[in-house]
Amino acid sequence: MKHQTVAAIKSTVSTPKPRGSLRDRIKQALQTNIKNTTPQATKTKQMRDESVTKVISAAMETYEKTSEYDVGPFYGLPSRVKELLVQHRGIGKLYDWQHECLTLDTVQRRGNLIYSLPTSGGKTLVAEILIMKEILCRKRDTLLVLPFVSIVQEKVRTIAPFAADLDFVVEEYAGSRGGFPPRKRRHKRALYVATIEKANSLVNSLVELGRLQEIGLVVVDELHMLGEGGSRGATLEMCLAKVLYICKSTQIIGMSATLNNIQELQTFLSAEVYSNNFRPVQLKEYVKIADSIFEVNSKAACPDEQIQFSRMVSYKYPREMQSRDPDHLVGMVMDVIPAHSCLVFCPTKKNCQNVVDMLCKLLPRKLRGHKVPEKKALLKALESDGSGTVCPVLKYTVPFGLAYHHSGLTMDERRLIEEAYSEGVLCLLACTSTLAAGVNLPAKRVILRAPFVGADFISRAQYKQMVGRAGRAGIDSSGESVTIVKPQDKAKMAELIGRPFESCRSSLMYDDGKGLRTLILNLIGLKIATSKETMSTFLSHTLFSVQCDSQQDQNFLEFTQNALQHLVEVGLVTEKTGDVDTLLEVTRLGQASFKGPIDIKYSSQLYQDLCKAQEALVVENSLHLLYLVTPYDMVDTVRPNWMIYFRQLSQLKPIELKAAGIIGVPEGFIARKASGQRARQTSVEEAVVNRFYLTLMIYSLMKQHNIWDVSEKFDVPRGFLQNLLSSAASFCACVLHFCEALEEMWPLRVLLDSLVKSLSYCVTSELIPLMEVSGVKQGRARQLYSAGYKTIQDLAHAEAETLVQTIQHMPRKVAYQIIAAAKVLISEKAESLLEEAEDLVAMPTDGVVGSVAMETDAMSLDGWSQDSQNQRWSQVSSKETESQ
Repeated sequence: MKHQTVAAIKSTVSTPKPRGSLRDRIKQALQTNIKNTTPQATKTKQMRDESVTKVISAAMETYEKTSEYDVGPFYGLPSRVKELLVQHRGIGKLYDWQHECLTLDTVQRRGNLIYSLPTSGGKTLVAEILIMKEILCRKRDTLLVLPFVSIVQEKVRTIAPFAADLDFVVEEYAGSRGGFPPRKRRHKRALYVATIEKANSLVNSLVELGRLQEIGLVVVDELHMLGEGGSRGATLEMCLAKVLYICKSTQIIGMSATLNNIQELQTFLSAEVYSNNFRPVQLKEYVKIADSIFEVNSKAACPDEQIQFSRMVSYKYPREMQSRDPDHLVGMVMDVIPAHSCLVFCPTKKNCQNVVDMLCKLLPRKLRGHKVPEKKALLKALESDGSGTVCPVLKYTVPFGLAYHHSGLTMDERRLIEEAYSEGVLCLLACTSTLAAGVNLPAKRVILRAPFVGADFISRAQYKQMVGRAGRAGIDSSGESVTIVKPQDKAKMAELIGRPFESCRSSLMYDDGKGLRTLILNLIGLKIATSKETMSTFLSHTLFSVQCDSQQDQNFLEFTQNALQHLVEVGLVTEKTGDVDTLLEVTRLGQASFKGPIDIKYSSQLYQDLCKAQEALVVENSLHLLYLVTPYDMVDTVRPNWMIYFRQLSQLKPIELKAAGIIGVPEGFIARKASGQRARQTSVEEAVVNRFYLTLMIYSLMKQHNIWDVSEKFDVPRGFLQNLLSSAASFCACVLHFCEALEEMWPLRVLLDSLVKSLSYCVTSELIPLMEVSGVKQGRARQLYSAGYKTIQDLAHAEAETLVQTIQHMPRKVAYQIIAAAKVLISEKAESLLEEAEDLVAMPTDGVVGSVAMETDAMSLDGWSQDSQNQRWSQVSSKETESQ
């Protein structure tokens, strides 16, 4: 009876009338404005309206409370969500652990939760259901934090069909994408899918405007990234700490397959813990040493029994093959391909290419007859992406159904290879460990070529991530992993299998406390902590503080004081003695640094470079400006080849050479370096010269030179160039925000604003609209444009089957995702224009209160709910405040 009454109230009171066309709505709004200029109603009418308004408000409040967990039959969600899971994911029934997790009391009362399961256990689906519940039922925005740009892009693409059907917004915050602050919407809720760095910037922008309460749920995938050494772990910790401290109503969900010191994380997040050992496919782990295969039994009590002899290698190798393949890779691979899939993890990128090349030389030629048309289509797609060029290794290995996968490939090449592997066109990938933590590409058998990542012995977490890719749910009944180990590393391997996961340690003290200094600067700049006392209060809620307490480390206050003192010494923070406590403020440079955000290590250097540039900025070309946005942290990733450097410098025009000279790169200095002579100019800074070398690469790409040509010209991998370009676009956006906070930098703002988009897409102007669609990169955009899909509207109205037939090597699943992403983007753009039009026709008044009263009366006549009015006008009020 209660639910029927609530439903009746909702249907008669709160359901708005059809919105109609934009023209009709503008006309209606103008007519309403005319009505509102008539004399005020009588006192009796006003009292009656006030009474009705109170009844409506009370009814809606009751409805919201009762409906929060009773909106639909599918875990509180409409049945449509379940239908979409079947349609787009093939998921008809949840695993028992997923049902158990979703019905936990902690989840029902919106408490914070950490849940831990093995790789491929289905953790992501639980998070997606909670996200959609927050958006559709509680009408609040959500933030999903993912570790890598590639995973962000994949998630945006896979969630787009749900967003298009269920009418919510998905925004990508990765690289140079994402607006700060995010646009405030009246009619739709948003899912922000962000990398760790972008998530922190997003939270900062919302805190600054007092809008953090708009985020109802924060989901963190790979929660163990908190312990990753360097800035990423520290950035994730400070992001979560701010949400926990400022907005107690925001729910935080963390998930991971590899957690050890979970009690400390539980204390930090004030969370409950759910763990389960479920895997949909049984995993059998083996270790191969010489000609012997050992089975892994991690549950054995004695370490010596954790690796138990299973069998001898029985592959019959000719003598020549034995010498070329002593580890029996061919035999282990042929056990599963081409009927099933196989991943071979290699320590280095070069080793990936060597392994796949070696396998193709030794594998039987009959493999070339498997799925021939599909392989030819893949090679044509790779050729089209490379503007007529295909990697020689891939050209040789793809006909066998083999390929390599690592960061040396472009994103388009990796995407094509991933899609071909998922479709069964490729049956084996030789890859680096990053694939294990990236996109979801399972295999029947996983082979670890050696227990190393680079020159380092693998960690327990890395090992579990890689072997966890074995076994494809719904396809295989079991999965296998084989780790090839040299006899001298057997003891290390046994110890690795038996020990627990590595502890997740706070990274705030990385680089001698750099993370802690960055956090303190953020807190002062955002006015979260404006005194030493409030600073100490906040920092006591960090993971760093929790772990200091657990270890009885008495140096916590000393660390904090040293970090604060450093910020004062470098001119980012000032201290003032107050009546009771020391007051803290950021300087102008400090404000610009945290708004960028710019690494504290480089903020002073960037300010000096920008000031120097304003004295003599060469604007006849983009070379000088590109130098200013070349990332400082990538300078050490490549050493200049002086002959190449001199050759590229000598090809520059006089005005470009002038820019190089102003920057501090004399042509004579490079000439002497190239000829092997000792450079005479002691005033030339090595860091500037090395940084400009990277600038020349970006400049070549900006002139729309083929990435293959630039790769050959500078003798660097294609993937490195693409990563450099992406990093430059991201850093350019940061430098723009840095300049916006400094009044004297106003001339650079317009130049940098246009440069961000140029760097982000680095394509001809006609392809830019297509590349706004998530999942569409340069190669795919070029294919779509050539096929006649020249606008977002063209894509949104396309048929998936037509796309599959028209675009080479486009899987049907990807076609649906791209069309859905285009529809979401168009819907978002239309919604933005609609709200802007409503603002323009809104009746001007002398004050916000008067306008609220008039709008309330007008909307009451239309049958709009009081809840809708309050939401609408609270947003109008905040928008007016922001514009002031």
